Amino acid sequence: MLKWSASLTMLFKDVPFVERFHAASRAGFGAVEFMWPINVNLEELVNAQKESGVQVALFNVDSGDVPSGERGFANDPSKRDWWRSRAALAIQLAERLGCYRINVQAGNTVNNLSYSTMIDCLCENIAWAIEQSQEITFFLEPLNRFENPRYILERTGEVVEVINQLGSSRIKLMLDIYHTQNTEGNLTRLIQSNFSNIGHIQIADVPARNQPGTGEINWRYLFSLLETLNYNGYIGLEYIPLPETLESLGWIPANKRLSCTTSDLVL
Repeated sequence: MLKWSASLTMLFKDVPFVERFHAASRAGFGAVEFMWPINVNLEELVNAQKESGVQVALFNVDSGDVPSGERGFANDPSKRDWWRSRAALAIQLAERLGCYRINVQAGNTVNNLSYSTMIDCLCENIAWAIEQSQEITFFLEPLNRFENPRYILERTGEVVEVINQLGSSRIKLMLDIYHTQNTEGNLTRLIQSNFSNIGHIQIADVPARNQPGTGEINWRYLFSLLETLNYNGYIGLEYIPLPETLESLGWIPANKRLSCTTSDLVL
């Protein structure tokens, strides 16, 4: 079965952030995810999640000022204390939400530092975070080089190398189909060859990052592939809804937004 998770960062933006938990529940979802909620009262967020009854499948550590181009600082030795303080806050929030998956944006290239130095710092920080909780799994994702030209992890293989360097079962690959298709393509072989490392998937069509069915990706084939491989993680809907959220969700029948099979989808 395909399990869905609605991105509260991208969807239901017609209401304030904390109200999006209830909006997702009303739309039929049982799970949600989000980037770090900037300028959101975390107490109100936790209360909204509990009241709505939706599960938080995953969220991001604070990555800084994302609209201005920041992508986290886990790779920057000069920001070690800042990053660990934000990771500690994310872990505390995860425990309150009953969420066991946290995504880490690795960071942009730091001037005058070698790639190996930045990767070593990234690994040290994630290893530290793993030690702070016995239950949480952490994720790394490649971001496409066209929209994120300074981001240090742009290809799936680069993330897998970090995972291997860490050598922990609690670090996994976040496979964002939108970013991967833009940078690498070849989705079938990438999924098959890296399947053991994939812990979470996010989706949006290419090129405009809208809902499935608006671009070039053969989603019926892709979802069938995931079913064949017995993928049992969540699939996060991290797309720009066109023209708005509820209409953009027409490809998943309202009574199938907890989980369903590919044959249930309107694609």
